[in-house]
Amino acid sequence: MQLIPCPWCGPREEAEFHYGGQAHVPYPDDPAALSDEEWAHYVFFRDNTKGRFAERWNHNAGCRRWFNAVRDTTTYRFESVYRLDHPKPVTP
Repeated sequence: MQLIPCPWCGPREEAEFHYGGQAHVPYPDDPAALSDEEWAHYVFFRDNTKGRFAERWNHNAGCRRWFNAVRDTTTYRFESVYRLDHPKPVTP
């Protein structure tokens, strides 16, 4: 079992967490002005990156807080985790 480092609780087993999708997806400026097609694109279309990817995670069996993580999707290795109010880390 893999350990995921929660920013508040420290390393915990992956079974305690829930994946929340792509991180840093900006909310539309004027959602009422979006067409059905534009709204569906915002809700359902996400990047499917191979390699480093910024994601949202929830520690649902622990502190129940959301956080962001940069994870390599080919190795499943977590490179960094950070709170939602912190900027995405800059890495090479």
